[in-house]
Amino acid sequence: MRYAEIIVDLSAEAVDRVFTYSVPDEMAADVGWQVAVPFGNRTLEGFIIALKDEPGIPSDKVKPVLNAVRDYPVILPELISLAKWMHERYLCNLVDALRLMIPSQMRGDRVHERTVRMAHLRMTEAEVEAFIAGNARAKAQCALVKALLKGDLECPALPKAPLKALVDKGLVEIVREEVRRTPASLRVAADSADPELMPDQRRALDTLLGAMDAGGRFLLHGVTGSGKTEVYIRVIREALARGRSAIVLVPEIALTPQMVSWFHARFGGDAAVLHSGLSAGERYDEWRRIRTGEARVVIGARSAVFAPLEDIGVIVVDEEHESTYQSDRRPRYDAREVAWRRAEAHKAVLILGSATPSLSTYMRAMPGVRPENRLHLLEMRGRVRGRPLPPVELVDMRVEFQRGNQTIFSAKLREALARTLSEGRQAILFLNRRGYATFVSCRACGKVVKCSQCDVSMTYHRDTDRLVCHYCGREMAPPKTCPECGSRYIKYFGAGTQKVEEEVRRLFPDARTVRMDVDTTQGKDAHEALLARFRSGECNVLIGTQMIAKGHDFPHVTLVGVIAADMTLNLPDYRASERTFQLITQVAGRAGRADEPGRVIVQTYDPDHYSIQLSAKQDYRAFYGMESAYRRKALYPPFTVIARIVYSSRDPMACRNAAEQAEQELNGFLDTHDQRPDVIQMRALEAPIKLLRGLTRWQVFLKMYFKGDTETVTKEMQALAERAPEGVRAELEVNPTNLF
Repeated sequence: MRYAEIIVDLSAEAVDRVFTYSVPDEMAADVGWQVAVPFGNRTLEGFIIALKDEPGIPSDKVKPVLNAVRDYPVILPELISLAKWMHERYLCNLVDALRLMIPSQMRGDRVHERTVRMAHLRMTEAEVEAFIAGNARAKAQCALVKALLKGDLECPALPKAPLKALVDKGLVEIVREEVRRTPASLRVAADSADPELMPDQRRALDTLLGAMDAGGRFLLHGVTGSGKTEVYIRVIREALARGRSAIVLVPEIALTPQMVSWFHARFGGDAAVLHSGLSAGERYDEWRRIRTGEARVVIGARSAVFAPLEDIGVIVVDEEHESTYQSDRRPRYDAREVAWRRAEAHKAVLILGSATPSLSTYMRAMPGVRPENRLHLLEMRGRVRGRPLPPVELVDMRVEFQRGNQTIFSAKLREALARTLSEGRQAILFLNRRGYATFVSCRACGKVVKCSQCDVSMTYHRDTDRLVCHYCGREMAPPKTCPECGSRYIKYFGAGTQKVEEEVRRLFPDARTVRMDVDTTQGKDAHEALLARFRSGECNVLIGTQMIAKGHDFPHVTLVGVIAADMTLNLPDYRASERTFQLITQVAGRAGRADEPGRVIVQTYDPDHYSIQLSAKQDYRAFYGMESAYRRKALYPPFTVIARIVYSSRDPMACRNAAEQAEQELNGFLDTHDQRPDVIQMRALEAPIKLLRGLTRWQVFLKMYFKGDTETVTKEMQALAERAPEGVRAELEVNPTNLF
């Protein structure tokens, strides 16, 4: 008798442990199998994480596994180990980590292989010729057997009567065959030759190839247009030549189609894609191609880091600075850390690539870092073929206002856009806010229309003539009169991508615009369709939010306009300067990537701020020096760790009491465990957005030195979160992507 240690597929603290079941003799179960088990008076699914010969508990308490959901290991042993590490690292239930390893529709057996009825010919070519000769009057049957000589055909597309006649004669049989659901980005046949490598690319490649045997961790810091993707491709080709596999992560689904097309052109059927924009069937079929080894190069967004590959040789994290690599839902994993962990497990080469690395990543490539945390820095300082970086011009919008220009376009940007369109070139206009107007306010009393469920202003969307909350999705008609004072003086303030698009169409009636933001990319394959329209030249002005700011390669774009550079700069977040520098530098890099020189115009009300000045010069090293000095002095990450427990409840007083009680308990813990000297700040206070989706929010906020015992303190904070009173929800966040 064998026994299985099983994690049941139920996310609850009380069952976050292994349960022992017996394995029936006739079941060939193994570690990683997905099985059904009795659990109390229910039947649940679970995952086998270990097998043993003895139960370790009284045999009369051991129940048998009921059946296997799938007859092969759905989770590889290395991924089980990874899930256990995530359980400790991110303080989540083990099953929450295990769930990430398979497509969600595989849980509950909600997705299966797609099969169709196919007609299969049971005759040789000679027999077909004989049949046609002897059945000249049965023209439809003769035509059908001729067609089937070339291969099986789907039954629904065939004439019913001749097909039935041939089946009745035993000359054709109906079989069910699997049909793969192929993502759109893999349906186009492509082929691409190797471009010539530039000296910087060659030096970086030689170093990476030299690490293929033992593995290594690298930061590939290359300016926009320096050819980082080509370096990735060449390293991965070497991994495949050695019989190994590779993962390529991109931060946005919007970037996936382009990256997939590049890799598909070079690796053909070896390339697979995984991201949340696929249908359940496409994701399942791609996952199975990877699991069976049919595809060995996986391209995708954050979740692709869990691809079921064996013997990984290379993991690439492109645009590594992007915050989207960190999950904002439990488990709050960071795909960059997971990639690091998997690379170590496989002795693979890990490449973190960016033109604007995050401060914490670049710091790991500096002298003095401990070996276990160190990254080897590879730099590519020039664009391929010696193309220059586009000049960046700053426009002071305060001066524009003084000159009487109250529109969203400066005179310089308007003139540049007119010239670009008249020359038959393309332009990108970037504004990191969707909608038409930022907020609606009464000019008589100053009342701002806010969401009744969230403590935020509502954004006006002109295409639907609705006010929308971008946090909870609530909608309402814009008011005709002020709900506070009754005044009819309602004013729409600020601008979003919809307003930019309207203004372009007003100024340039012949412009062919395409807009990319959350509102226009919700449909399946919407990102790909919109980008294809722009890339093909059908549209000549691309307007969008941060999803258009990085990674894209449009050879005919010669002008980039940043509408409001201050938008991210003025956010109440310690990373505001870093994000502003990254966004401006990245979007500027979309211009002049082919033979035509590019031009970038950045509109700002704060042209003297160092992040804007240095992004105009595209001087990352200078920015790193200034920003790291500021962070060190102000005691912000990466020199410190920020953690908070966010409490939320429909009962405002219960929420506040829970936070204040947790503050008292955490104070006691810090004192009794000698952690106080490393803590800079700790207190309970209202969350910056105090009302969200109808829930009142408080937080217990903690900041402590990076070199302190942060693991002990955050584990205690997780324990406090788990002890939240009934009716109050609590979530621990460590260095969250936003503090709102």
